[in-house]
Amino acid sequence: MNRNPGRPQLDMLVPLTPMVKNLLIINISLWVLGIIFFKYYLKLDEELFYLLGLIPRDIWIEGHVWQFVSYMFIHSYNLTHILFNMLLLWWLGSELELLWGSRKFLIYYLSCGIGAGLLYFLVAFGFSQFATSESLVTTFYRPVVGASGAVFGLMMAYGILFGERVVYFFMIFPMKAKYFVMIIGVIEVLMMLNNGFSGAVANLAHLGGLIVGLLLLWGQAKWQKQKRKTYSGSRVGQGGRPHLKVIAGRKKEPPTFH
Repeated sequence: MNRNPGRPQLDMLVPLTPMVKNLLIINISLWVLGIIFFKYYLKLDEELFYLLGLIPRDIWIEGHVWQFVSYMFIHSYNLTHILFNMLLLWWLGSELELLWGSRKFLIYYLSCGIGAGLLYFLVAFGFSQFATSESLVTTFYRPVVGASGAVFGLMMAYGILFGERVVYFFMIFPMKAKYFVMIIGVIEVLMMLNNGFSGAVANLAHLGGLIVGLLLLWGQAKWQKQKRKTYSGSRVGQGGRPHLKVIAGRKKEPPTFH
């Protein structure tokens, strides 16, 4: 067990934190409901995706803005899709929730998912207006589902905050978390360049999650730095002698059971 995020370590057991547990329950429940109720009972294979998935055309023309949130809680009927996302949500999210607290973790998670969806929407809208290729234009009408955008945001945060920790790439190759995130980012770019924007996997949304996560963490760091400068300047301006003070920036971190 090691509480120091800057020291390499091999995590073995992952705790299940409250907010991560709630997100897992919501995602898995909706997935089971989609299979049992929509697919097998109502015989409506795609209706759930067109209702709650992110469809740029419906957002732009019909005003279905809730899809920016709902799409990240809906997954395809392929078991590996939801299994991969939920395992990463558990492994990465629990560690970040222990560090940040449940409220901040949820805000970050949802912001990454919404931001990834917004980036996908903007690109798809641009294709619908200016692209000449029919395969590119179809991105404006196809639903996007899955928590991958939000999960990739968690991946970015983990790579920055716990960059020295050892993780296994493909469950085989040990490497530091920061290099793992870099490799995943490069793979997503290469896959998008190879498959285009109209492939079965929304690599653009994955990259969107990484980008939004990076921007959020960078913005928070800048804000905290400016806040410290303002606080220090106000103390000096009052004629007081500048001094250091320890300020609690988070809840007491419990032991990590990995």
